[in-house]
Amino acid sequence: MGVYHICVCTGRSIYAGTGNEIHMWLVGEHGEASLGKVLRPWRNSEEEFQVEVSEYLGALLFVKVQKWHYLTDDAWFCNWISVRGPGDQGAEYRFPCYRWVQGTSILSIPEGTGCTVVEDTQGLFRKHREEELEERRSLYKWGNWKAGPILNVAATSLSDLPVDERFREDKRFEFEASQVLGKTDVLFNFPLNTLTCWKDLDDFKWVFKTGHTKLAEQVRRSWKEDALFGYQFLNGANPMLLRRSTGIPSRLVFPPGMEELQAQLQEELEKGTLFEADFFLLDRIKANVIFFSQQYLAAPLVMLKLQPDGQLLPIAIQLELPKTGATPPPIFTPEDPPVDWLLAKCWVRSCDFQLHELQSHLLRGHLVAEVFSVATMRSLPAVHPVFKLLVPHQLYTLEINVRARNDLISTRGFFDKAMSTGGEGHLDLLKQAGALLTYTSLCPPDDLAERGLLDVQSSFYAKDALRLWDIINRYVVGMFDLHYKTDEAVRADYELQNWCREITEIGLQGAQDRGFPTSLQSRAQACHFITMCIFTCTAQHSSVHLGQLDWFYWVPNAPCTMRLPPPTTKDATMEKLMATLPNPHQSTLQINVIWLLGKRQAVMVPLGQHSEEHFQN
Repeated sequence: MGVYHICVCTGRSIYAGTGNEIHMWLVGEHGEASLGKVLRPWRNSEEEFQVEVSEYLGALLFVKVQKWHYLTDDAWFCNWISVRGPGDQGAEYRFPCYRWVQGTSILSIPEGTGCTVVEDTQGLFRKHREEELEERRSLYKWGNWKAGPILNVAATSLSDLPVDERFREDKRFEFEASQVLGKTDVLFNFPLNTLTCWKDLDDFKWVFKTGHTKLAEQVRRSWKEDALFGYQFLNGANPMLLRRSTGIPSRLVFPPGMEELQAQLQEELEKGTLFEADFFLLDRIKANVIFFSQQYLAAPLVMLKLQPDGQLLPIAIQLELPKTGATPPPIFTPEDPPVDWLLAKCWVRSCDFQLHELQSHLLRGHLVAEVFSVATMRSLPAVHPVFKLLVPHQLYTLEINVRARNDLISTRGFFDKAMSTGGEGHLDLLKQAGALLTYTSLCPPDDLAERGLLDVQSSFYAKDALRLWDIINRYVVGMFDLHYKTDEAVRADYELQNWCREITEIGLQGAQDRGFPTSLQSRAQACHFITMCIFTCTAQHSSVHLGQLDWFYWVPNAPCTMRLPPPTTKDATMEKLMATLPNPHQSTLQINVIWLLGKRQAVMVPLGQHSEEHFQN
């Protein structure tokens, strides 16, 4: 009983407000009160009003809203609703929503404190939890695009996605305007590109246009240097391949006359300064055919040494795995003629580009994040504290991935048009990489230890990853401990257990044999798993995403395809190098896609700075 003070916050996107009338109800432990038609919310506003309620409601549990329309269904994006109870000392309740309200169905918004099934001893939220998850499971269904290594949301087009997973207008306008600019540039340059034949490495400057970064310019100037080549394995766009050697790789077959190299590798191994990057995943992947022209792939092995000053320098490159009964492939070294050595490094950089985009970026970033997102929506109700922890970090994941499947890795998409792994090869590579995806590889403390990088002071990726992991973990532990006082509380939370099982057994298609848990038995284990989910969706994805405009904008440093086979002799010429690197049209496609993917987004949320407040303050 008494006067309730209510504030309704509407989203900022262009169409967030509505001309339709909003009906509202307050639901408490002891009763429910209808407030009637209360407002027509304006975009980007906080609208306050007060109503007198005759019923005694007790502590508030829900706010229910319903949108009425007579002619036009004008959707409304509700950020949150706050309610202050009667009297000067009345309790204030916050009801986070961050959803579109459509049609005339009634939406129940739970109070934002967060409540596990174990804490809900009176069953106040039980019916709501069950109904919400039943509705979500009908909206968020599992699919398996192209029989991939892990499952995805069942959506073949953007219109198949739930409306709350779609870009809001500001994000969509920015993204699609960038797409139009890129496609226009490709079409405009296509006639000239098909008639042009570049003869010198400096000719690539014709596609190195406005929009590049300072680091991209430094890459253009220094990409031939061994120091920059090695640095990229530590801190470039794909710092996920490098590992400290524990032995001389068996695939290295030394031809006569290379005893000195063999001795050098052994010496570096004994000192603990020998490192390697093995691209074995590319072996036997079928290379693309672009415009009736065969493209080529290799499966390099790069051996590097760590200098006392922290520089990582290449000392040997083998481009292909030895084949039984065949002449062993050559091993290239810095002592070879300059063009031979440069061509070998170009092959490595091209292969690194393939694995970066498909394994490190698409699979380990986007597709794994999609599994987490779908499993979260199917298994955790909005009132669950782990849902509140996860959902801000999963914004736009599903639409981005549907766009990628339709535009980048689809038939006649970017990979088919420009990448040497296109034309179905990229699908085979994804399957092989998916079969090797382990739980520890997604957890930096474990991954960096396994790869022997914890004590490498010049690995800035390693240092940053560990710092960010620790920050995220401390945040997760702090919030998690508010709701789980014992390990038994974790084990008894069947929603949390269903979520973990949905990720490992369903989304990742039985990944328990690769270390992923099927249940969470303690607070420490649960916090580690949740930290892995958030880190993967945020810091890890950013580490391989944001550097694309820096490291891949100068095409020779990351060739999207190679047009001649890997060299088997050491007699390369500049003409052969140019005939191997991407042609003008392929280079233009690469530049435009890298610009679209890598440019700074106007709608960008720094880690931990999301505006959505899902927990009650």
